[in-house]
Amino acid sequence: MSTRPEKTTCIKEAAWVIAWDETARRPVYRRDIDVVFAGNRIISVGGGYRKPVDETIDGRRYLVMPGLIDAHSHAMSENVGRGVTEELGNPQLYMSGLFDLKPPFLIGHSMAKSADNAESLRAANEVAMAELLMSGVTTIADLGMPYEGWADTVAGSGIRAVIAPMYRSARWVVRTGHSVEYEWDEKGGERAMREALDLVDRVSRHQSGRLTGMVSPAQVDTCSKELLLDSLAEAKRRGLPVTLHCGQAVWEFLEITRRHGKTPMQWLGDIGFLTERTLLAHAIFIDTHSWLRWHTKRDVALLAETGTSVAHCPTVFSRYGQMMENVGAYIRAGVNVAIGTDTQPHNMLEELRTALILGRIAAEDVTAVNAAEIFAAATSAGARALLREDIGRIAVGTKADLVLIDLDEPTMMPARDPLRSLLFTSAERAVREVYVDGVRVVAEGEPLFVDRRKAAERLARAQERIIAAVPQTDLRKRQPEAISPLTLPLQ
Repeated sequence: MSTRPEKTTCIKEAAWVIAWDETARRPVYRRDIDVVFAGNRIISVGGGYRKPVDETIDGRRYLVMPGLIDAHSHAMSENVGRGVTEELGNPQLYMSGLFDLKPPFLIGHSMAKSADNAESLRAANEVAMAELLMSGVTTIADLGMPYEGWADTVAGSGIRAVIAPMYRSARWVVRTGHSVEYEWDEKGGERAMREALDLVDRVSRHQSGRLTGMVSPAQVDTCSKELLLDSLAEAKRRGLPVTLHCGQAVWEFLEITRRHGKTPMQWLGDIGFLTERTLLAHAIFIDTHSWLRWHTKRDVALLAETGTSVAHCPTVFSRYGQMMENVGAYIRAGVNVAIGTDTQPHNMLEELRTALILGRIAAEDVTAVNAAEIFAAATSAGARALLREDIGRIAVGTKADLVLIDLDEPTMMPARDPLRSLLFTSAERAVREVYVDGVRVVAEGEPLFVDRRKAAERLARAQERIIAAVPQTDLRKRQPEAISPLTLPLQ
């Protein structure tokens, strides 16, 4: 049986290329070179490519960079909270809106069974995938509760995805507004893990060839030791990463220290959960954080020593008035820091800008973190967190996941240093073409496989249904306006 020859595409004389220096193990600029890919692999990065090609793209107006990697996102839940959840935070729970204010509005976020909400989740996924692709993301780690068609919806956008169905041993219950209780069902958590692993196994066989899975026990305070260790064992058996929310709230830190007399990071280290395949989401509230005044100063070093990765998602926490204190210190200590969008807007380039700005503000130091470090976090470090060597870099043999940035876009000009222009000024406005697995998925700034307008319209209808149901779904039976009033009075 004959197979169709692979299409070869040459981006000719690209003005700037962010290429991978294998010797130095870092991204570097190169000028006026050709980037060539055949099928879904890069076959040449250099000058004067002369072999026959099927398509030539004039690269003289472009910065060519590797596709960005969103290492932690809740793409099926967060978009439905647009205009509702951005200013929610409970001062009685250390400013977080995680436990009691956001869940009534965000199906999937609260980890409720979602069989009746598949259409809402699908619309949110489609909107998120479009936004991510338009901001240069080619790979997403999508954490959520399974719904019928999840894998097909994500794959249909053209993106590369790591599907991470969450499960846990206990759920949060906030009856008073100032205290979090835990309702435990360890047998239920074990059943949910088995169901999640079944889905993880199935997505690895998805016909798109762009989906893989990740083992995802949900939160350090809602998972038993046994569930965490079983999860790690199953991840090892499959050769997959394992991810866990940890260090995302003061309450969580206090709860784990109450249970075990040690920080969440140190407890995870003691039980053997911190490994090179472990990706911790957030890791903000650690023993050096000024809000906690804990007596040890070991957590960052522990993360580095064990090879544990961290998914840094600054936007969602900034809305609570919270920050990772000195992301640059994590990086310089040897922690593999990746970047995730977590919440809406799913705009990776804006997330990188926020990481840069807040990293300097938190450290009170302009040299605390720089654009090169944050770009590496969003590319090669994200690949490492997902146990991949074939994405997040432009080099011969890697996947043809590429982003073309328009240097003629006014917000990119002057482009003396195009990465700085992109991160500090232009963001997604300069993204013109995106390729995933060698296939163009964004053309002239618009996604080719998602109808953004129709998806957004369906999302708006879904939000109306969810808001109407809040008095029934909220544990304290509040009206939606009592939780999230409009910004201005309606007259």
